Amino acid sequence: MKFPIRKCVVCGEEFELKPGKPGFANHCPSCSEEESIDSKSADPLKSDKSANAARREAMRNLLYRKDS
Repeated sequence: MKFPIRKCVVCGEEFELKPGKPGFANHCPSCSEEESIDSKSADPLKSDKSANAARREAMRNLLYRKDS
């Protein structure tokens, strides 16, 4: 079975679209790898568990506090 040939919208390189390829269907595997690396290191606060816990606690306090 042949896989469809696609053209990458980032670099213009042609590639075979195989099942289970990470990333977008219109990005070649090399551009998909670069994008996943960039997205992981882009915002360190999103991966910080203590910052997420503090953010959730603050939202909970704002939403459910009783105005006496």
